Parts: sequence; C-alpha cells; structure tokens
Amino acid sequence: AATAGSAAVHSADLVVYGSSPAAISAAVQAKRMGKRAVIVSPETRIGGMTTGGLGSTDIGNKQVVKGVALQFFRRLGARYGTLESWVFEPSAAKEILDGYLDNPHIKVVTGYHFCDAVKEGTDIRTIRVAGGENSLDTLTFKAKWFIDASYEGDLMAGAGVSYRTGREDNSEYGETWDGVQLLDGHQFPDGVDPFVEPGNPESGLLWGISTQKLYPDGTGDALIQAYNYRICLTDSVENMIPIAKPDNYDPSKYELLLRLYDAQKEKRNLNDYFIWSRMPNRKTDINNRGGFSTDMIGMNYDYVEGSWEQREEIIKAHKDYTLGLLYFVGNDPRVPEELRSFVAKWGLPKDEYTECGHWTPQLYVRECRRLVGEYVSTQADCDNKVIAPNGIAMAAYTMDSHNCQRIVIEKDGRKMVKNEGNAEIHGGLPYPISYKSLTPKREECTNLLVPVCCSASHIAYGSIRMEPVFMCMGQAAGLAVALAEKQGLKTLQEVDSDDINAIVTADPYLDGTAPDIIIDDDTAVYEGEWEIVKSTRGFGPTALAGSKGSVPYSATVPQDGEYEVYTYQRLHAPDMNPVSEFTFADGSQVRVNVNDVVVVGQTSSAWHHL
Repeated sequence: AATAGSAAVHSADLVVYGSSPAAISAAVQAKRMGKRAVIVSPETRIGGMTTGGLGSTDIGNKQVVKGVALQFFRRLGARYGTLESWVFEPSAAKEILDGYLDNPHIKVVTGYHFCDAVKEGTDIRTIRVAGGENSLDTLTFKAKWFIDASYEGDLMAGAGVSYRTGREDNSEYGETWDGVQLLDGHQFPDGVDPFVEPGNPESGLLWGISTQKLYPDGTGDALIQAYNYRICLTDSVENMIPIAKPDNYDPSKYELLLRLYDAQKEKRNLNDYFIWSRMPNRKTDINNRGGFSTDMIGMNYDYVEGSWEQREEIIKAHKDYTLGLLYFVGNDPRVPEELRSFVAKWGLPKDEYTECGHWTPQLYVRECRRLVGEYVSTQADCDNKVIAPNGIAMAAYTMDSHNCQRIVIEKDGRKMVKNEGNAEIHGGLPYPISYKSLTPKREECTNLLVPVCCSASHIAYGSIRMEPVFMCMGQAAGLAVALAEKQGLKTLQEVDSDDINAIVTADPYLDGTAPDIIIDDDTAVYEGEWEIVKSTRGFGPTALAGSKGSVPYSATVPQDGEYEVYTYQRLHAPDMNPVSEFTFADGSQVRVNVNDVVVVGQTSSAWHHL
C-alpha cells in the first residue's frame, strides 16, 4: 500500500478511481492482460453498493450480464449451492470481490478522495488525492491511462470533461419521461395535509416538504433523484443488535408518515411502506416504497458538487434519518401495531459491517454527475428506436427515477403534499450501451474512460445504472486500456469496440475458462408448426411459437469432455407451455415443469439443471 503523506509520485499503467464493482472489474481485466493497476477509493470499504447492502440485484434481464460480472454471480452461486445467486449478503459479496483484488499486480488504496488532476494537452498526467487518519495526507498517482469508476464522477469533473447534473428538458433529446414528472408511483394519496397544524399554512410546512412550485411536465432542472440506504437487518436473535434511538432522534421528521397511515388505513402490510426483501441467512435488503419511506427526498442536492466535508454531513444526515425511521416505526405507539411489532423484531446483524458499527458505510448515490461524451444514451435507446453504435455492454432495466422533490400542490381547492420525480417506465428489449458513452469528447480528454457516470440523459441513466451493468462496463473499460497499450494507440477513443467484444466472447473471464455454449431457437433446426417471434418471455430476443412438433438442438463443443446441461425456465408466462420434455442423444429423457423451478430475486427465470 502507498505510504500516507509520501511526497513520491506512485506510478502504474492504469489508475482506477472509485470503489464500485466497475472499478474492480476494470482493474482485474487490465491486470489479466498484463497491466499494473492501482485502485484509489474514497471509501474505506471496497465494492460500492454491491458490498453495501444492495443484495437483491437489480438486473432487468440477467441474460445481458456477461464476463466477470457473471463470474461474480456464479461465485456467489457456488457459495449458496446453485449455479448463480442474484441475492446475497454484503459479507459474501465482499469476500468474493476481495478475492479478485488479492493480486500483487493490483494495488488498492482506500480512504483517499480526489483533489485535483494535472493535464498536458488532452492527457491526464497525474492525480492528487487526500485522506488518511486526519484527511490531510496527500498522495500523487501517475499513469498513462485513467478510469473514473466512482459514483460521483469527481475525476471526470476534475479533468475538465463536459458533464451535467439534474434532469434534461424533454425537448433536448426528444424524450417524454425526462424532466419534471408528477406520477402515481411512490406517491401520497390525495388530501394529505402538508402543514404542521393541519389546515393552517401559517404554521409552516412539515419536515421534508419543499417550498418550490411545480413546473410543467418535462421541464428540465438541476434536481437529483433521492438517495437512501439499502438496509441489511436480521431477525436472528443470536445475531442481532437492537436498533437504538439515535442521539439526535427527532420524531417530528416522521409526522408525514403518520398522516400517510391515516390516509390509507387499508394499507397495513409492511410492504406497503418498505420493499423488505429477504436475503440468505435471515437477512434483508430493504429499499424505499410508497409516499414516505427510506428515500430522503430533496436532501441530497448539495452532494454532487459538495466538498468531502459537506458530503460527509449529508451522508450522516441520511444515516440518522434512516436509523431514526426504523426506530420510529418499531417503537412509536402512534404507528399501527401490526407494523410496529414486526419492525421491532429486527436489528443490525452482528456479522455484517463489523468494521463500521454494523451499518453500511455506502450511501446509495443513485445518480450524480453524468458525462457528456461522444455518444449520449437517451430514451430512444431504451425504447429500441435507435441502436447505439459500438456496443460493449447491454442494459435491460426499466427507465427508473426515484422522486426528486416533495412539494405542495393545490387540487380541487385543497393544499396537499405530493412527491415529484418518480418514473418507472418499461422500454423495449435489452439495448446496447455504446463504447462512446464511456469516452469523453476527444478534444477534452483522450486517456480517460467513465463507465459509471457514463454519457446518458437522466431517464436513460435510470435504466443503465445497475450494478451488474456497471461491472460489464468496467470490464470493457479495463480491456480498452489494455488494448490501447497493446496496439500502440494514442487515445482511448481509437479503441475498436469489436476487439473488446471479441475478447469477452472468446475468454469471458480472461482466465482461460471456456465460454458457455448457448443453444437457442436462432440456431435450432425445428420441425412442425413453429415460427420464430420476438419475445421477452424466453431466452434472448426471440422465441419459438407453435403447438406441435419437436425441436432438435445440436452444438459444437470446443473439446471432448463432460458438460453440465441447463435449461432456461421462466415463470409467469401463461402463453408458454409449462412442461418441457428433453430427449438426449443417448435416449435418456428429462421432463421439466416450470412450476417446480425455484426462482429467487428480481427475476422471473432461472437456469434449471438437467
């Protein structure tokens, strides 16, 4: 590790800034192609949201997850006794990601945040970071290539690269779901009074409500979608630390939640107010749900351009709010008893986050800065109206924005509180993310890639911003650096995306592991009444539709040996035959009923072993 306060310049082939999984996949891939990499992380815990509580993986369509990202989920599967696991404990993710970094050719420096960069022309020469025990120690790193894989995009901004924050006006890119959106999701019902003294505007607004007015739908602004924590709790008495009352606990912050309870007395299920997802070993990944929940709406605006001291204050405010919310719901007698008694049974897990008081240090920074690069992904990409050139990864999630503000509106002569900014819009089929969405404009910087704060509009970023996708983009960035070096290129913009994809296809982990052999309808020679149709219900973008006949499949295998065979089974597809019969070349047969297939997590499908 680098020595704190050292005046020496620390050199590497590649410097990766950030602690996200994209930082890890980038460094690992560069290392596997012979490059010396350094990860400089502003956080002391590596792994970002993947080790920070987001255990119910947001995937949209897990078929798009390739390379080292898929290897990560399969290593989790090996831990939990299945092919892949898309739900996991923070400690399990950390153990696996730490294993990737256990290599002498990857140096990891944690707890140092970006200060500034020195450029020569369009090349970054060095970056300076500060941290250590007193946050005043500085380190300088020199490299030929740089990757900003942070959630904040500080290196990108410090390098003088164009970026933007907030929400574009719909007119800018011809979108319909960007800018201001007053929709029904995660919303207050009509009639919830916003004033401290109900009906009396002179009494002031309740905590958390803004005085800003509502602008027309689609209006652009500088607002940022809400941050929160993905919360890991346990109900195991042996492994639980009860949630204590925070030192600065203020129950008035949760008055709106009480009014929400009163406004919807029919809603007394825990999952009306939280997404309470179960993880292995009696743990959780808890997320925001409803009009008032774990999202601290409107309290993150200063985070984007704030100093690290300001960010730490915002992080602490989010932690205090969240622990206070859990304490309030579990203890305040005004909370409906069925909700209060359930939450009271849960506490902090003794075996998670042991180095930081059993609470995740990673705030969920859903969106911060966004690069304005050589290609900007927009709603048109998500809707399959355009196909991005130079694709190096795929996105598949809903266009998803959390609320950006909590305001007062007037309806039918009544003042009421509403949340604004939430949008959950289904797009088309999985779509490519362009390599040019990772590259700054070449007149601005030529030795930097940005796989996390990538070039996209606000609403398109809401679809892209998933941890497995970040890992795929990080791997592509690491490969691009290695290819630029190998081919003697002067700029990262010159890297051919086809070269990146060829490597991931042939050697997805860059460790010699043979790629999966996929046999799908596009390669089958089918017999009978079948036709290929576009579909999201099976594997890939198409499926075979029909009712009679068999489908012979064959494959070319790279070498003789024994192979494990799996079938891709999807639940909740009433127009698909629930029973499949498989006959192998040796005459053996297997019958699979999809209703017997176990599917776990944010997905409706699973690989079933034959």
